[in-house]
Amino acid sequence: MSDARAARDDGSTDGAPVASGLEWGRLPTAPAVTTVLTEILKRGPIPRIEVAQRTGLSQTAVTKAVARLTEQGLISAHDHRRSAAPGRPVQPLSVQAQAALAIGITVRVDEIFGVATTLRAEVLQSIHRPLASTVPAAVADSVATMIDALLAELGPDAERVLGAGVAVSGEVDSALGIVRTSPRLNWRDVPLRELIHERHGLPVYVDNDVRALSIAEEWFGIGVDTNSFAILTIGAGIGCGLYVNGDVVAGDHGVAGEIGHLPLGPSDLLCTCGRHGCVETVASSSAIIQAIRAAKQDPLLTMREAVALARDGDAEARGAFERAGSVLGLALATVANLVGPGSILVAGESVTNYDLFGVRLREAFEAHAFGSAGDCTIVAKSHTFEDWARGSAASAIQALVEGKLAAQS
Repeated sequence: MSDARAARDDGSTDGAPVASGLEWGRLPTAPAVTTVLTEILKRGPIPRIEVAQRTGLSQTAVTKAVARLTEQGLISAHDHRRSAAPGRPVQPLSVQAQAALAIGITVRVDEIFGVATTLRAEVLQSIHRPLASTVPAAVADSVATMIDALLAELGPDAERVLGAGVAVSGEVDSALGIVRTSPRLNWRDVPLRELIHERHGLPVYVDNDVRALSIAEEWFGIGVDTNSFAILTIGAGIGCGLYVNGDVVAGDHGVAGEIGHLPLGPSDLLCTCGRHGCVETVASSSAIIQAIRAAKQDPLLTMREAVALARDGDAEARGAFERAGSVLGLALATVANLVGPGSILVAGESVTNYDLFGVRLREAFEAHAFGSAGDCTIVAKSHTFEDWARGSAASAIQALVEGKLAAQS
């Protein structure tokens, strides 16, 4: 276990106490308090009367919850501001974002990214390091080391860190902290939370990386003002985060939105999951570069060179990107037909090449989206690796607010 903030048996921590009497992995958990905190966290500054309207709680219940949260130092009222209507002045409520901090870490095949954030997932510190091994114990060592490094970067503010989120690709059972399967890491039934806990005392919430990114958008991005959205992530793998009727879809078994494994590609192409014809066999960055290398008979061709060829009009290179776009558009139409999102965010490392496949993606989507399902807005947005780690922090923040982190610690 790390010496930086080793947990004592009585639940206290070494060093100065956590601000406002808050404990590792814990925030006030009364249902009304949690509901009010979530609303202020996502929408603040917000008047308490609007909190009552949005949550369905009585103004009395909101007032009591606000008093509790104010006492804990988690929220504050802004200076008096007169409303347009006569009566009492409005006092918008905001979260004291620095009152509690979180850490977010995203693990890739050869890299690990970490951030320290405020309670609103605003990045305070970030670290990027190579990952020497994907052996589970070695990854847990790297995660614990990165937690310590981020705590050190925060200095005295480290005492306000209440928990960490760790995200990986694949099927993740967040309730148990187990990675059921991750083809890219070559993992099966890895008790990642337990492995990290053996090395560090900070409460940890383990999640799927795309789902964590979706939570960041749900609480602090496009999801704040929409009822349903989807995120398509394109890179070494293809993923999809789903936010439907106010909730990120996790699935009963920790797997949902695995759009990369819909059987929409050629049946003769073998996927990393062991099946044939998955979307990833055509549309992942590795599939695209492999197709172009084969066409050009150049096994050393880099993605940068392949992109340059395509932008210079090389038919074989452009064809590989366009085939990827067509399959992705068909996959997105399938998602739209099933859940009817108001918007679809196309994200991930490969979005920088959206000009090479975006037209085909939209054409295929429009051809296969049924009726008004095709009315959803498709927006391309580039996410950095820091954004992915921020998603991991957002996952921890949500777990913290909803009491899931405390239940696991």
